[in-house]
Amino acid sequence: MSKNILTASEAPAAPAPLPKYGRMLSPEANGILVLEEFTIDPAAARKEQHGFGAAMASVALTMRRLVALRLFIAVVAIANLPLFLLSSGWEIYVYSLTVVVGVHAAVSWLNRHEPKIKQRRMLELHLHREKSDNYRKVRDAVKYVIDAPARMNESLYLELLAAKRVALHLAMGTVALLDTSDDTAWKVRIIRELPVAA
Repeated sequence: MSKNILTASEAPAAPAPLPKYGRMLSPEANGILVLEEFTIDPAAARKEQHGFGAAMASVALTMRRLVALRLFIAVVAIANLPLFLLSSGWEIYVYSLTVVVGVHAAVSWLNRHEPKIKQRRMLELHLHREKSDNYRKVRDAVKYVIDAPARMNESLYLELLAAKRVALHLAMGTVALLDTSDDTAWKVRIIRELPVAA
């Protein structure tokens, strides 16, 4: 009983796999290069849109409060000097000493606790990032395509969900497109619009 054995030279050639990155769209697409394509979960994206926005607003509010507190302490400290110089009596010494001690205590407290407060807010934002599969997909695609920033900006993710078309790098013409026609899986394409030769 003979067996048909194919040698390496006789074996049918495997079809060349399509590249994951850098596929050119059809000629009628006017030179648009698809750099990355993936899908995100619409239901999760809708929930995350509010969560990311709230976390970013919380971080910004905390930073503004810390800056305002430092400015208030500086104003109190500066206002204490002319009051001390233009007034007389032992009461002013007590008042000035109280202000100086209070300012020193406030600055010391801020210097000790400000990093912890910032870290707590940033951790909240980090948890939103790491819980989101959608965010990680977009972040990894952006990191691969433009190599900067090292971590995708949260506002870019929110803009993509809100605007459906976001310029990632204007100088290179890289754009993220969100196709919401299929409500079960939104398709994201990161494309580069190649300049057309005149």
